[in-house]
Amino acid sequence: MDNAVYATLTRQSGLLREMQTVANNIANISTTGFRGEGVIFAEHVAALGADHDSLSMAAAVGRHIRMEQGALAQTGGSLDFAIEGDGFFLLQTADGEALTRAGHFMPNAEGELVNADGQFLLDAGGAPIFIPPDARSIELASDGTLSADGRPLTVLGLWQPIDPNDLRHQNGVQFVAEGGVEPAPPATLLQGFLEESNVNPIAQMTRMIEVQRSYELGQSFLDKEDERMRAFLRTVGART
Repeated sequence: MDNAVYATLTRQSGLLREMQTVANNIANISTTGFRGEGVIFAEHVAALGADHDSLSMAAAVGRHIRMEQGALAQTGGSLDFAIEGDGFFLLQTADGEALTRAGHFMPNAEGELVNADGQFLLDAGGAPIFIPPDARSIELASDGTLSADGRPLTVLGLWQPIDPNDLRHQNGVQFVAEGGVEPAPPATLLQGFLEESNVNPIAQMTRMIEVQRSYELGQSFLDKEDERMRAFLRTVGART
């Protein structure tokens, strides 16, 4: 197999990975708190000797998470929270702590605030948040102070990864920071709002078309190279 085919196969692999990433972004356009992803490509250049051109190969080496804030949608729910600014809510999951921007919560049977998957929302001290069962009203101040019937209960924690480059998707709306988390700078917390996905549907659909066309061009080249090599082998076989 010649260098042109190796280079094209590497490129095709990266483009396929990007198509999968863009498709996942499009599928989560309406997912609360979703953060879109992109693929990072790197170029490897190898010297082939004084009498040959260098070989350039592109490969998908990782993903990056787009951190732009999504639009805020008003729901009126007393336990729907949104962050206006940087930072994440901190959840206690079966696999450890996770960060999220999805702020829809509810009390469980014990009165602790959890998300739809039953994972605990943690306060600024890293502890679960308890809502009194007889509370008639729940209020969230912009600084994160959570109160029941006018009595302060706790302060919602806002967290961020110690290393911003260490953040990775755990699932659709949750992230893990392998290097740990730390308190985030102050931000405004809103009650009765949820943050929507930050995916731009027009940009993602346009990108999907571009990637598909690039992939089709690469596949056309590989098909022609395959036919060329088959024709060469038939010619050589006929002469022997």
